[in-house]
Amino acid sequence: MKTKNVWANLSVEDVERTYKFYKALGFRPNGEFPNEYELASFFVGEDDFVVHFFSHESLKPSLGGEIADLTQGNEVMFTLSADSKEEVDEWAEVVQEAGGTLFSKPQNIRGNNDWYSCGFADPDGHKWNVFYNGK
Repeated sequence: MKTKNVWANLSVEDVERTYKFYKALGFRPNGEFPNEYELASFFVGEDDFVVHFFSHESLKPSLGGEIADLTQGNEVMFTLSADSKEEVDEWAEVVQEAGGTLFSKPQNIRGNNDWYSCGFADPDGHKWNVFYNGK
């Protein structure tokens, strides 16, 4: 078997709010989907990794189980690479302005001055890390 592509499918409460949030962060929309799909989709990074954000109701039948309660735990954390510490700081500012929550302020990681990151959650609690490796 050969895997051709991989993408993420995440569940959200409000597709329109999610669309506005990620558009404000500069994510590139992946086409326009009819409302019947209850979907916001974005390309992320230079390799065009696709992240689909489906409404809870439209994704649940495909999951074979319950949707995770992100106030009680975590599902996954995606990492976005940054080109500088200043870019990490900029991400932190833009995320907060767009309505996201920082759960880890910009900082050096584990005392390593070459590693710098911040962590944020979108309005539904999906977690992202912005990471700079100065080496």
